[in-house]
Amino acid sequence: MADRLTEEPSRATVPHRRRVWLRARYRLVPWWARITVVYVLTRIVTAGLLAGFARVQPLNQFTQASPTPLQFATIWDGAWYRYIAAAGYPSTLPIGTDGAVTQNAWAFMPAYPFFVHGIMLVTTASFEVVAVVVSLVCGWGAALLFRRLMGRFLDDRTATFATVLFCVAPVSAMFQVGYAESMGVFLLTLVLWLWGQRRFWAMLPVIVLLGLTRPTGLALALALVVSLVVRFVRPGDHERMALRAFVPQAVAAVVSGVVGLAWPVIAWVVTGVPRAYTDTELAWRQSYIGRQELLPFAPWVQGFDWWFHEPAGIILLVVVLAGFAAFLLMPPARRIGPELRIWAGAYMVYLLAVFFPQSSTWRILMPLFPLLGVVALPRSRVYRVAMVIVSIALQWVWIYFCWWVDGYDWTPP
Repeated sequence: MADRLTEEPSRATVPHRRRVWLRARYRLVPWWARITVVYVLTRIVTAGLLAGFARVQPLNQFTQASPTPLQFATIWDGAWYRYIAAAGYPSTLPIGTDGAVTQNAWAFMPAYPFFVHGIMLVTTASFEVVAVVVSLVCGWGAALLFRRLMGRFLDDRTATFATVLFCVAPVSAMFQVGYAESMGVFLLTLVLWLWGQRRFWAMLPVIVLLGLTRPTGLALALALVVSLVVRFVRPGDHERMALRAFVPQAVAAVVSGVVGLAWPVIAWVVTGVPRAYTDTELAWRQSYIGRQELLPFAPWVQGFDWWFHEPAGIILLVVVLAGFAAFLLMPPARRIGPELRIWAGAYMVYLLAVFFPQSSTWRILMPLFPLLGVVALPRSRVYRVAMVIVSIALQWVWIYFCWWVDGYDWTPP
């Protein structure tokens, strides 16, 4: 009996010792190496999904049937970026038979295609190769920065799992296709990290690059202003908020707002049409709701009415917005700090003001990625494994419905 009593505890300690040993080995691996392994493995999974769809891709407006993986990775907006990298922007806007501006290159910011063009000149590599490599490298940098960002608020394992979700997200194929999203997410993550460090002067050049990569300037300006107001009106904070802390953030907000308006002004100057950029953007929604003027905060009402009809559309829109607001305000969301939640709210307000919800909505929502820190909080292994499996399954769904071209396809990614 005594032998049994002394034997059983020693057996019970074996799994514990194994866990301790595994944790010790885990900590020996640098965090950046762990994230790099995660990023590479998840990109291999997504590459497999894209390659599978490429093999069965029929003849379409972008490629021949069964294109190569690189060709398949540069369709849709990738064709516009290829055009911009080769020929720049038109000085004359194309006009349709109805007298309205039709789809053209001015809808796309210049930083990504010009950067790709520069590397093409240096390396003599093709657009497909350079565009995908730039996206892959930017995605890797974004994953590393995101892990650093989450590490400010979450413990090591939770921050790492949040990064896993970042890498397997349903639209994470953007990290390996010829789109500007990967570069934009990298720059946005850097801006958010610098913001958390209160390094506003260092943010300025990144803000300029970000605003010329993806249209986020006005949303970031709103977020910085709201953050200033919150810090000032919070009891006691205005006494600690010296002028040297106020001025850099205010300057960053102004610069971001100016950059947010710069591209429409540039389009106006080059084409001579004051509304060249907005009219170009409106061309993408004409197939849904016809030719209409841009009325701030009307597009989402119009969009939900088009997709779900009245009154279901309005009811669903209210439910979605209320749910999003509740998510930002619930106690677990406070774990990621006020700045990231303010950014998410400001970006959503910006989308509500100007964006028409359609099939590219899931891609457009990518800048809300900081909220993955909240999604990653539950510690259940079953939950975490399920989240990864569901995310990969949704990648397949997204590629099928949005990226893969099925005949006359009206659901662009």
